[in-house]
Amino acid sequence: MMSSSCLHWSTVSSVSFTMFLLLQLSQLVSIDAFAPSRSPKSSSSLPYSTTALGLRVAYQGVPGAYSEKSTRELLGDNVIAIGRPDFESCFQAVASMEVDYACLPIENSLGGSIHENYDLMLRYDLTICAEHEFRVQHCVLAKEGVKLEDIKYAISHPQALAQCDNYLRGLGIRPIPTYDTAGSAKMIIENDLPDNCTPENTCAIASDLAGRTYGMNCLAKGVEDDDSNFTRFLLLGRKGVLQFLTQNVPAKTSVVFTLPNTAGALYKALACFSLRDIDFSKIESRPTSVSLLNYLKFRSQQKNNGSGKNKREELSVPRFRYCFYLDFLEGQLSSNSENALANLREFTDYVRILGSYPRGSRLVGPVATAVEELKTTVVDDPRDVSLLELPSDSDDGSTPLKIGILGFGSFGQFLAARMSQKHRVSCLDKLDKTVMARNLGVDFYPHFEMSNFLKDLDVVVLSVPMIDLEETVEMLPVDNLSGKLVVDVSPLNQHPKNILLQAFANHPDIDVLVTNPMFGPTPQRRGTVGVAASVINGSSGDVILSPSNAASLAEAANSLWEGRPIVYERARISNIQRCDRYLKIFEKARCQVVEMNSDQHDATTADAEFVTHMVGRLLDQDMLPPTPVMSKEYEALYDVAEMTSGDSFDFFFGMFKNNPRAKEHLSAMRENLASLERQLAAREAYLMAKDEMRKSDRQRLLAETRLLLQELARNGIAAETAEMKKSSPPQISSLDTSQNDSSSSSSIELQDSNP
Repeated sequence: MMSSSCLHWSTVSSVSFTMFLLLQLSQLVSIDAFAPSRSPKSSSSLPYSTTALGLRVAYQGVPGAYSEKSTRELLGDNVIAIGRPDFESCFQAVASMEVDYACLPIENSLGGSIHENYDLMLRYDLTICAEHEFRVQHCVLAKEGVKLEDIKYAISHPQALAQCDNYLRGLGIRPIPTYDTAGSAKMIIENDLPDNCTPENTCAIASDLAGRTYGMNCLAKGVEDDDSNFTRFLLLGRKGVLQFLTQNVPAKTSVVFTLPNTAGALYKALACFSLRDIDFSKIESRPTSVSLLNYLKFRSQQKNNGSGKNKREELSVPRFRYCFYLDFLEGQLSSNSENALANLREFTDYVRILGSYPRGSRLVGPVATAVEELKTTVVDDPRDVSLLELPSDSDDGSTPLKIGILGFGSFGQFLAARMSQKHRVSCLDKLDKTVMARNLGVDFYPHFEMSNFLKDLDVVVLSVPMIDLEETVEMLPVDNLSGKLVVDVSPLNQHPKNILLQAFANHPDIDVLVTNPMFGPTPQRRGTVGVAASVINGSSGDVILSPSNAASLAEAANSLWEGRPIVYERARISNIQRCDRYLKIFEKARCQVVEMNSDQHDATTADAEFVTHMVGRLLDQDMLPPTPVMSKEYEALYDVAEMTSGDSFDFFFGMFKNNPRAKEHLSAMRENLASLERQLAAREAYLMAKDEMRKSDRQRLLAETRLLLQELARNGIAAETAEMKKSSPPQISSLDTSQNDSSSSSSIELQDSNP
């Protein structure tokens, strides 16, 4: 009966809520019936739903910190506030569903922006649900019985001390910086103080909440030099409140975008909003993260691909790329905003909406409902709503993971060779791989012992060909996968992601991680003896292991992992600590661990991988015989053919079948080859025609030259004869004349015969 009434409380209007509560109370035998619903004192029994007495919010710091005070100002005193050691652990707690929200500072009116949280918002897929402008008021806290004139030292965070510098200087109090404001109050109570400091001569600059938390007296309040000290906090959750923003709710939208390196790019981006009379409340630039920069490089290569630009122009992404964070005063769903954002995407390389939420500490949606319910509860012990630990904190990461590899082919053995060095690894395969598993220190299970194989595992790695993935997943006993992390290692991410999420749709406790380790075992290079290559059977693609070469494979695996990329996406993760521990296997191997969503991966990396394997299979090692001297270009082609020849045809076919752009790449390859053949044929025909024309022109030129010489000869002799007649004396005999004529005639005949 109690649970039924709790389910209906959120539907009761605020006007009749009190009457409804009294009615429910009258049906209960005693007040003890409420005991199961009280806030727990132990973190391990925290409720996992956003309802009354179950609104869990993480903040950075220890109890009494300004972040906790801001959280309680926004959400009420009865919210379960959980202090975390750093900002990222707050993001992780929300992403892993250990808490519902995180209340984190994003900017201060005096100190500026908290850049770490800007970067973390890009890394984690959380949404802004609300904002709160918190007035920072510093207090002088001292132990019971200590007076202000007894104080010689003040300890606090350096920023807090700087903001109270004039006040402390006027009293002759020496500031000593420590790690935290509320932590300073805790240090005084625990007598864990710097040199020369004692609880009797030292005060803490912290919040009044810290004073109440640690039982200290507030000797002075509002001692900051500037009373315009405000910090803006954001409430971050897994789901946004966009659908709850009605027209009468003043809204704000936060976006982040990157711009191409062109003149006027920022002006065009801002014009998308200013031309529609959309007001800004903040704009700031920050350097891009590594993963986003890699994505932008992929995009740059895609845009310039086939444009005729050289390689240097194609990689035109500058070394310093910036993200622009923009807050504008309008909801995302208004027609004005939709048009502005659509226009913005035309000018930018990357756009992400961080959240659309109500302005000015206003709450809507499930948050508002939960806060209203909390107002009616009574908290007897403050420890019930102020915690420092979560269940995941008990896992220090030193316990080895229990990893099961389903499919113990060459790649499965390659993974096991590395993972078994620090973790407990088992494997399952349709074929008998007992000897191989034993030599690697791995427990082998035959295919019919699937249930025993899955028992007690933390991580299940699906190392099967992509064409067999769907059939393999269908045969898995889903109940035995409860609470486990399922990892796919296919060259494509979107297709395996869809298969796994659909298969486990009714089992949200099964985590899904899709990865693409872009490395693996390589076959032996002809003419060489490689460490990893010596244990690969080139005909079957399987690994032949003995106790001696198993160690060689482990050593080779270590060298082949370093510097190689692995792309991953957290498709659905509830236990983020376990997921991070699995990814740290690759980080410790010095791999390039890149987080990228499946669409981006398949549009960039997967296409490149398919083209690489296609070219390698077209070339084949038989087309590239080894030579004593190899150029860099020849060696690069040889390496491509060598690396791709180690993969089975099923591996390549899986890339072809599940990549919607594979046929386009094949068609483009055929067209490029046909175009190259046409170019070669056209050049060959041109040269042949040119040669023929050259021969024809030569014959014609010789004939014309012959005729010209003959004409010149005739004209020259005729002119000479006429001249001789004019200059000859009249007494010359006719006999001499006839002799000259005959000699001239013979001369002409001689010239005609010898052109």
